[in-house]
Amino acid sequence: MNIIIWNCRGALKPSFQTHVQEMVRNHDPAILVLMETKVGGERAREILGMLPFDNALHMDTIGYTGGLWMLWNSDRVEVTSLASTEQEIHTIIKVMNSNSCWLFTVVYASPKSAERHILWDNLNRLAELHNMPWVLAGDFNEPLLDDDKFGGRAVSINKSLLFKDCLDTCNMMDIGFSGPWFTWTNKREIQALIQERIDRFFVNPSWCLLFPEAKEHFGNIFAKKKNIKARLNGI
Repeated sequence: MNIIIWNCRGALKPSFQTHVQEMVRNHDPAILVLMETKVGGERAREILGMLPFDNALHMDTIGYTGGLWMLWNSDRVEVTSLASTEQEIHTIIKVMNSNSCWLFTVVYASPKSAERHILWDNLNRLAELHNMPWVLAGDFNEPLLDDDKFGGRAVSINKSLLFKDCLDTCNMMDIGFSGPWFTWTNKREIQALIQERIDRFFVNPSWCLLFPEAKEHFGNIFAKKKNIKARLNGI
């Protein structure tokens, strides 16, 4: 079973629906998460109705930015919505024809530090309420280590520690990945180039035991499009 998380940078682009169709045809995701759709409300519902999935959750944009959508097909997974904000969607996933049941949280963290603090607090509270296998994935907008950034200002120790403390509270680990190290770039010339690793796929130990062969790939499913793809072997 494949899960794909794609930063589409706008769901109103003429190529958007073609790219979604291409992803579905080539990678057959059971769950597709779209970040930075820049579309909310009734227009979001109209677009979702034209995509090859029969169920969806969507969070509205923050002004003209953001937008977080989660799509799935009900013949493959049963999704129970728990809670959501502009920065996060919390669900329980039940894989059809199996006993697999786990928490799935998708994140598109705000570029504003104060709002990310709210996100970390929300994740900490969820960790206190549930004791289930858990996946936490998406764009966290916060490098963890100095090695997670090239160029620009140094990584803020205080901000990265808050992120790390949240991951520790949630008992999260990185399962490793294939693909390029940096997941975001400002696309400038080398003198002004900034690159960061801010897109991640974390799991807790009980989820890792449930899917010990799960693999994460970061890269281009098609040219110039940022995504995370996770393969859950055996289901």
